[in-house]
Amino acid sequence: MSGTGHLLAPDLKELIVERRFVDLRAALRELDPADVADVLTEMEPEDAALAFRVLKRDVAAEAFTYLEGDLQERLIEELGAERSMRLLEDMDPDDRVAFLDELPAEVATRLINALSPDNRRVTQAMLGYPPESVGRMMTPDYVRVDAGWTAAHAIEHVRKHGRDAETIHWIYAVGPDGRLVGDLHIRRLLLADPQTPIDDLCEKRPPSLRASDDREEAVRVMGRYDRTALPVVDADDKLLGIVTFDDVADVAEEEATEDIQQLGGVAALDQPYMETGAGEMFRKRGGWLAALFIGQTFTVAVLSIFENQIAALTALAVFIPLVISCGGNSGSQAATLVTRALALDEVTPGDWARIVRRELLSGLLLGATLGALGLLTVLIWNLYRRSVGAGDESVPMHLIAMTIALAVTGVVTWGTIVGSLLPLILKRAGFDPGVASTPLVATLMDTSGMLIYFAVAVVLLHEALG
Repeated sequence: MSGTGHLLAPDLKELIVERRFVDLRAALRELDPADVADVLTEMEPEDAALAFRVLKRDVAAEAFTYLEGDLQERLIEELGAERSMRLLEDMDPDDRVAFLDELPAEVATRLINALSPDNRRVTQAMLGYPPESVGRMMTPDYVRVDAGWTAAHAIEHVRKHGRDAETIHWIYAVGPDGRLVGDLHIRRLLLADPQTPIDDLCEKRPPSLRASDDREEAVRVMGRYDRTALPVVDADDKLLGIVTFDDVADVAEEEATEDIQQLGGVAALDQPYMETGAGEMFRKRGGWLAALFIGQTFTVAVLSIFENQIAALTALAVFIPLVISCGGNSGSQAATLVTRALALDEVTPGDWARIVRRELLSGLLLGATLGALGLLTVLIWNLYRRSVGAGDESVPMHLIAMTIALAVTGVVTWGTIVGSLLPLILKRAGFDPGVASTPLVATLMDTSGMLIYFAVAVVLLHEALG
């Protein structure tokens, strides 16, 4: 929340209590709609509704979109039917759809039916697309011109209709059948000879989106082509609307947040952290923790298999955390790097062989380095034990040091391969690669790392283990 909101909220509340609505309107007029939303968030819904009534209609509609869903619903209740409908009518179509999509079905239906015929038609059409699709976030408010017009004709059209458009930076040219012909930046239109046909000015076959595309595709395409707006077309290439950078930025933030939460072994939260209740937090985190707990039972099973070896040579148990943590850490690193590369379209599941080769080399180099550190650690540990009279000359410490060094090398190498392949496997199977979380990789490495560790120990220390 901005500092402006914190400073003004008490003063504005005082103006509301004293019913000084002229001063309240003047104070709110100086704020950006996002800051107005911050101020309203700090107020009780009843006071927020009073403040909302003095806002200009366009500012009220924009500020409303910055509010959290719960406060939006309570404001709608406080404003009353007439004022609420006026607010919904003034909202941009994509913002209106996002709000209605969060409401209970019966409430949303009632509000949709009360909209004007044009807004109702647009809203229902957008709600007909899948929830996470581009069609839900596009806006039909854009500037379109006929490809056969001249630049002068198009400029006059922009003057008449550009005021209601989401953006006029990009102008979209269509043919007689409504199909997208191309687009052009407003700068090129303004600098063109007035008699130049639009068809000669526009960029043919510009990057575009399908209304049925997943909204993550909008993030990818906009980033790839460095556009502030993208046209949205149907299967016949007829222009349906546009997606602007502000909506795509919101999606990018949501998707990044979801990936980060999943990488931490948490199901993506539906609300901001501070607004998520204990029950919902339990559901989002408990399932993962229970699954990981069950996964750790396999580690216990591996330990029980080698129980006799541990009893015969207790020094092996001392270094279990050191060896296993190396595998979990290296695997988590690889999983994070590959998951992000998948999100940026730098790699695909088809690149698995190249990725394995890269991670195998990285794993060997990292493993050898950590293995050398492990060997040094064991030797220092042994010197310390002997200096305090706790050393056991019967223990083949040089073999234990070699065991730790080789085990760490093998575990780290295996961890990097597992961590890099897991996101690719999940992506190929149709799951979110973000599920390849740090705790999941660590759990897998606990079990497999124990097997590698004790396999090396059995080979090198078979005589000491009897």
